[in-house]
Amino acid sequence: MRTIPRRIVTGLRDGKSIIEQDEIVSNVSEHFPGLIISDIWSTDSTPAKFEEKVIENTAFPNTPKNGSYFRYVQIPPDKDLGVIVTEGEPHPLMHQTDTLDYIIIISGEIYLIVDEEETLLKAGDIVIQRGTNHAWSNRSDSPCIQLAVLLDAEKTEK
Repeated sequence: MRTIPRRIVTGLRDGKSIIEQDEIVSNVSEHFPGLIISDIWSTDSTPAKFEEKVIENTAFPNTPKNGSYFRYVQIPPDKDLGVIVTEGEPHPLMHQTDTLDYIIIISGEIYLIVDEEETLLKAGDIVIQRGTNHAWSNRSDSPCIQLAVLLDAEKTEK
């Protein structure tokens, strides 16, 4: 699978649908070796507007108020990232965002870690990540590729 995705964007011209863009994505970042992130598209309102919104990639997203991100992520094996997990300690990449995330595992496998447990995800699995503290741990020998849609959300405590 290609490391950097191709993006095709449709539009309208004279009332007819067209392909406005067909290109390899140029906003790709590597925050850690092998951790490839590309924020493919972004919106800053609901309902969304059709104008182009490509944003700077960040390791941990700052989704626009009432907006969304569409994100491509390639996560290398933990050993290639230099991630060291200490027994009894939180995973060093634990984080939390104020977003509702729809995440699809495209290839490879990865562990989703939350405060109290973890689960192994494989290609085709879908995660609905609802603003919880979490981390990703790739304990395999191959990269894991995810696609994610992150929606701005408001936290509710239980």
